Amino acid sequence: MRTFLPVFALCLLPALALAEPLRLQGYVEGDYVRVAPTGAGTLAKVMVREGDTVAEAAPLFALDTVIELAARDQAQADLDRAEAQLADLHKGKRPDELKSIAEQKAQADAALRLSEVTLTRQDVLARNDYASRARLDEARAALDRDRAQVRRLEAEYRTALLGARPDEIAAQEALVGQKRLELAKADKRLADLAPKAPAESLVEKVYYRVGEFVAAGQPVVSLLPPGNVKLVFFLPEPRLGALKPGDRVSYTCDRCAPGEARVSFISTQAEYTPPVIYSVESRDKLVFRVEARGGAPLALNPGQPVDIVVPEK
Repeated sequence: MRTFLPVFALCLLPALALAEPLRLQGYVEGDYVRVAPTGAGTLAKVMVREGDTVAEAAPLFALDTVIELAARDQAQADLDRAEAQLADLHKGKRPDELKSIAEQKAQADAALRLSEVTLTRQDVLARNDYASRARLDEARAALDRDRAQVRRLEAEYRTALLGARPDEIAAQEALVGQKRLELAKADKRLADLAPKAPAESLVEKVYYRVGEFVAAGQPVVSLLPPGNVKLVFFLPEPRLGALKPGDRVSYTCDRCAPGEARVSFISTQAEYTPPVIYSVESRDKLVFRVEARGGAPLALNPGQPVDIVVPEK
């Protein structure tokens, strides 16, 4: 019995150690947002300075936009012209053209009335043998011709009121849609040369100065939104199963108030204890990278060392 108690106590030591709060050293890390233009050009303006806090949608910088502005104006002019042509197709002929057709129909109506009178006169004369049958046939043909002329002008007037053919209007509507897309593309290219802040952020770095050439996709400004600040520490392998995403950890640092954060990421790959983490434990033990974020943005600076306390389980 004297030998059993010490052995039993030794078996309980690892469990007791796992039940105690674990104190680790970590540091603050930031996920920076590097803002770059999608096109190349000369840097014309920089609206921010390093250390500034900018609001969401605040302008950051702008490249030279002379060529893009000209392209945008051209796209707008093309759209205006296409829309004007579509409106014209819907209108039909102009009032003066309609008036001309109406006057031609009035002349045709007068000619038709004369043809009707002439045919009646020739028919009477032919019955009394005062006119030849040929004259009667000519009067009938003139009447048919004048009636056809009146019908043609009536149809022409109705067509002039209708506007263009449906297929012609549909083709013009498709052209208008194409021109609108081209204008939207020109607006997007123009906006991409003058990016805005995606969220309230701290300006961490400005990489270029006014007058320098910026390649497409090359960051000009680096931002740090408050929500992108996180704690990083390395969890020893024996405590891995006791910590899960969503668990709370507490932290302290020099000259700052203690706080809490929630675990947001636990690496699935083990690594050796990094040299930057000073620990009294053996360096050959495996650790797992853990990231934690605050419910509210952490008022800490990237690179700042912190002391992490993992609660007992």
